[in-house]
Amino acid sequence: MDQAAAQPRKCPGLNCSNDASTLQCPKCKEMDVDSFFCSQECFKRSWGEHKALHKSTNPLRNIFAPNVVSKVDPESGHFNPFPTYPFTGPLRPLYPLSPKREIPKSVPHPEWSQDGMPRYPYVRKNNIQVLDEKGIAGMRKVCRLAREVLDIAAAAAKPGVTTDYIDEVVHNACIERKSYPSPLNYNHFPKSVCTSPNEVICHGIPDQRVLQDGDILNIDVTLYHEGYHGDLNETYYIGDKAKSNPDNVRLVETTRQCLDKAIEHVKPGVKIADFGDIIEKHAKSQNLSVVKTYCGHGINSLFHCAPNVPHYAKNKAVGKCKAGMTFTIEPMICLGQHRDKTWPDDWTAVTVDGSRSAQFEHTMLVTEEGVEVLTARLSNSPGGPIPMPTATNGDAKTTNGDAATA
Repeated sequence: MDQAAAQPRKCPGLNCSNDASTLQCPKCKEMDVDSFFCSQECFKRSWGEHKALHKSTNPLRNIFAPNVVSKVDPESGHFNPFPTYPFTGPLRPLYPLSPKREIPKSVPHPEWSQDGMPRYPYVRKNNIQVLDEKGIAGMRKVCRLAREVLDIAAAAAKPGVTTDYIDEVVHNACIERKSYPSPLNYNHFPKSVCTSPNEVICHGIPDQRVLQDGDILNIDVTLYHEGYHGDLNETYYIGDKAKSNPDNVRLVETTRQCLDKAIEHVKPGVKIADFGDIIEKHAKSQNLSVVKTYCGHGINSLFHCAPNVPHYAKNKAVGKCKAGMTFTIEPMICLGQHRDKTWPDDWTAVTVDGSRSAQFEHTMLVTEEGVEVLTARLSNSPGGPIPMPTATNGDAKTTNGDAATA
């Protein structure tokens, strides 16, 4: 039987439809990844996005277990995939991960759904997009749907359930809304939502660990719907024991307040860099620290774009708020040191000292008058603020003095 003629390789460069040449990315060659570009210029122009492929020496390591693992529990089949890793806190990953959940073809997929590579148009870092009425309407819709999905996930987060179950809940809720969960296969992230308990700062991978009474859990949801992304997250108390811990409450409620205080200052003409000053000042007032590695970002038809929005003081962010721009603010606040480490899964960011961390995020639209929080809480949204603790003669008490409202 005659074989079909071989199809020419296509260049993976940004907005490039040329056939590939023999020019191969040297790092991809080491990884045995087929990645050939049409020209050196195209390779350089695409480097900012292409290098994300190198995040893992094997893009499948988040799905398949490494060679060295802990002893498998004979009853559950669970194991720690990184038993020799020097974990900074008590949390441990619990594998195997569930198989990749599929999205029906009838739901529009972003470009990374197949190969894990986002291919964004080439824009300057300070080129902040201003949306027209169609774009604003699209963002309002997807953010409303994203809020619905987060609320469904939050209602499921309770002692005794696994974070993998929360991933299943989010995945199904997205499909019901004809939406794609943006994290799924984004730079090869293996799940549909990020779940970050206790000392995990962000990008936690849902696994087989059962949530415990006393945990805190951040759930980070992003939807892709009709060409736009909506992104938000909240940190929740798992069980009554979590709410009775003064440090938990001080951390979670201060983080909530940090976001609220920053949003109060959003309006045309405000410098992007100013939000970090506001956030760090309030965090330090409660003896908490601000993570510097991760930041907020522009969001619209692109999952991540300009501007970068640092959450710490005296940052070098460029740009000012403009009416019609949409972006996130998402402070990550820690009980201890602000520095972070990443687990060998190349995603899970944890505090370097094992202390707990919390995060809150909204997507917002800058208006002529100020700001519209597109992912705002609803009257029946789970979670929400609780009274802040105060210390009197060494005893923890509570006060309503600075309870946050979202």
